Amino acid sequence: MPRVIEPKAFGKPMGMYSHGMAAPAGEIVVVAGQVGARATSELAGPDVGSQTKQALENVRAVVEAAGCAMRDVIRLQTFLTRAEDIPGFMKARGEVYASYYPDGVYPPNTLVIVSRLVRPELVVEIEAMAIKRAAARSAPRPAARKVKPAKRGRKRR
Repeated sequence: MPRVIEPKAFGKPMGMYSHGMAAPAGEIVVVAGQVGARATSELAGPDVGSQTKQALENVRAVVEAAGCAMRDVIRLQTFLTRAEDIPGFMKARGEVYASYYPDGVYPPNTLVIVSRLVRPELVVEIEAMAIKRAAARSAPRPAARKVKPAKRGRKRR
């Protein structure tokens, strides 16, 4: 499981994120930007709240398809198209995070305001990065190969 990094000189994060995380060695899972559209490409709704919840559910679906859980996410990056949507995004994220992170330990998240996304009706997009822990070896290691001793010039009789 990732470990939260809390620099002593920093105060508590200003929101639902951690300043940093360190993850044990494993496979990196990179989740492309997910938007507020369902599998049918139907928009979850016109507002930032419904699109945020759907985008986070889409992130969760990709993370789980990779064999991880949301607790394995070590980085999120969020793109909003309107600064005035920040409160709605924060509210929706808080509602969803309650089930993803019940212990209140959140992955780092960078929030960026952009001029638009690929489709004008989309107002939020969320990328993620997770670490899939290295699987325990299921098969035993192969036996060490026996090496024949070097000959020393004597003949065996």
